[in-house]
Amino acid sequence: MPWRSPALRCLTPNVGVRGLYGKKYLSDWAQRARLWAMTPVLPIRPSRRPEQPPEMHARAMDNLRFIRETMERAATFTAVSGWGQVVIGLTAVAAGLIAARQPRLAGWLAVWIAEAGIAGGISVASMSIKSHAANMPLISGPARKLVLSFSPAVLVGALLTAVFAARGLQGLLPGIWLLLYGASVVSAGSFSVRIVPVMGAAFMVWGATALLAPADWSTALLVSGFGGLHVLFGVLIARRHGG
Repeated sequence: MPWRSPALRCLTPNVGVRGLYGKKYLSDWAQRARLWAMTPVLPIRPSRRPEQPPEMHARAMDNLRFIRETMERAATFTAVSGWGQVVIGLTAVAAGLIAARQPRLAGWLAVWIAEAGIAGGISVASMSIKSHAANMPLISGPARKLVLSFSPAVLVGALLTAVFAARGLQGLLPGIWLLLYGASVVSAGSFSVRIVPVMGAAFMVWGATALLAPADWSTALLVSGFGGLHVLFGVLIARRHGG
């Protein structure tokens, strides 16, 4: 084989560019070791994060589905019991028939005041049963707001009842009762489903009619209002909003 220079002998197949560089410029073995031990170069763009495992994705989708279904049930659920309203309407019809037979104002007032207490008890009991059956909390933020919104007009009605009865204005009581009860339901219904404030508006219309109607119509308007409207809207609530 012909003579080759030392530089050309470094280009043999068994020796690469790195070896050539080491032979020609790095005669010191310490410098060669330092060159070969350099830190590897990292890519400018970091590698993509590994995707979530399939089981974690499925679990997250299940949680989202549960939240969505819970919100949908809450949007269509009202603690106001439709069947409870039906029972209240039936007791109001009975109270109207009994009150019409009372010869004195005191007896007439006593019957309707007793009916108000009975209706309140039925309402609380039916709401508790419905909430328990639907596994929904009865005592919650919206429930407290509902009670606070319903109470003021009812208290005003109780005060006006005492004042009007003492001054001989009992002929205005049916219209006042229906109006204030309707206003209470409209105010409290803002925290419930849409049909509840609609029911309150119907009571207010009935109350305005009672104020303008002759006094002889008072019993019929009370029975058709507290009785008929409760039964009608109670059936609608029960059929559309879970009982």
